[in-house]
Formats: sequence, structure tokens, C-alpha cells
Amino acid sequence: MKIGLHIADFTYPSGPANLADDLTRIATTAEEAGFARVSVMDHVWQIAVLGPPEHEMLEAYTTLGYLAARTSRVELLAWVTAVTYREPGMLAKLVTTLDVLSGGRAMLGIGAAWNADEARGLGLPFPSTKERFERLEETLQIVQQMWSDSEEPYVGRHYRLERTLNRPQPLRRPPILIGGGGERKTLRLVAQYAQACNLFAADDLERKLDVLREHCAAVGRLYDEIEKTVMLPLDVGERGEKVDALRSQLEQLAKLGVQHVHGWVPRVWELTALETLGREIVPAAAEL
Repeated sequence: MKIGLHIADFTYPSGPANLADDLTRIATTAEEAGFARVSVMDHVWQIAVLGPPEHEMLEAYTTLGYLAARTSRVELLAWVTAVTYREPGMLAKLVTTLDVLSGGRAMLGIGAAWNADEARGLGLPFPSTKERFERLEETLQIVQQMWSDSEEPYVGRHYRLERTLNRPQPLRRPPILIGGGGERKTLRLVAQYAQACNLFAADDLERKLDVLREHCAAVGRLYDEIEKTVMLPLDVGERGEKVDALRSQLEQLAKLGVQHVHGWVPRVWELTALETLGREIVPAAAEL
């Protein structure tokens, strides 16, 4: 099992003037500690479970480009991109650029979007749930075509591209992670298009994975080809008192077939928790 860091909060004691330095320290410490991936949210306002909307929030792909220049090994992605915030041709170009400039470390994390308040607040597209899922599937088709030798036009219900030219191509074809556990639509899209799924620890994981297995069978996809990831808080406590509980949780997830656990770290700017995770959790997870 691998461990990844989700940077979901940019409101640090040192303030915006020192945010670049704080992010550098966080990302490089995580990389040195053995974390496999570093991600940021694709939001423009902070989300309610982490703080008020007025808290600092950086644009995802600009931030990932900055982190690419500060790291050398961790994979980088938005966890997850809101499909309606960027046109798919430009999204494919953004992820391609990140991949080339990071030396082949980009992934595409993507989902159907959910935050209507921020979208309407800043005038971003936010159509109906049905349309967002239609756009998600078309976007998955478009990025796959742009990461291939084809330059043929793409004509869908919502998007029309006259020439899907993409030069340079990514150094590696970016793996696609689809976030969400919707059994009828999301997990079907995972089976059909993705290299990884993401679920939450609080979900009925065993049932969700069984549903994914059924979708894989229906589309002729090998279930084992898809990486199973789970998002949860990586909280080891202020003095490491929660390390054993976290190890136990990872063991239970591994028994279900989870291969990557990704999460946010309380007071991450202090670095102590990242170092504890690197010492106590990352090696233990690697044995699962």
C-alpha cells in the first residue's frame, strides 16, 4: 500500500506572503518521507468541512506546476478536477504540460463537480447533474484521444473539437483517477475509462468494490487493472498517539484490496506529522 498527501488547506500562520515557501517545505518533506503522491483540491473557495469559504484557496493547476518544480519523485494531481471548470481540450493540454515539465509525474484526477456555490459565485459553468456526468464521459473520451496518435475531430453532444492535436505528447500517458462512489454512473465510468478509483473510508467499501467488479465484467475490463484508492484523514496525533489506530485502519483497508490511501494532515505546515508518517506509517503500509 502507498500513502499520498492531499494539501487541502492553504491558510497557514505565516500568511499568503510566505505561502510559496510553506508549500515547498510541505511538499519536499512529504517526498523525503516516502509519500507516493501529492495532490491539491480543484476548488476556488475553501470547502465547508475544512473551513469557511473566505479561507485561502489556490487554483489547482498553477499550484501543481509550482510543486512540479519543487519536487522530483512524487506523482502530482488535482484530487479531483471539476469537469465543468475547464474545457476538455484545454484540460488535456494542462495535464500534458504538467507531465512534461514534471518528468512524467502527472495524473488526471477528475469528477463530475459538486460545489454549486463557488461555481455560481465566480461565474463558472455548473449545469444539471445529468449534464455534468454527460460532460464527464465526453471529457474522458477527449483526453484519451488527445493522449494518442489520433488528431481526428471529436463530435459529442456537448463538445466539438475540429482537430485533437496535442504536441508534445505526455512523457507517459497520465493515469486517470475518477473520484466518487456513485454505483450507477461513476463506477461505470471507472470501469470503462480509468486506471484508478477513489472512495471514502466511511463508504460501504466492500459493496462499492463489488459494484465496480460488476461494471468491469460488463465492459470486459479486468478488475485488477484498476487501482483502488481511499481518501481519509492522516491524523497521527500531536505526539504520535494515534499511530497505532491509523496502522490498524490501513490494515483493514488493505484486506479489502485498497492499494493507495490518500489524505490531509492536520497542521501540516508544522511538518512534524509528515515526519512521523514517514517514519511510522509509510514503511508499515508498504508491507501490506
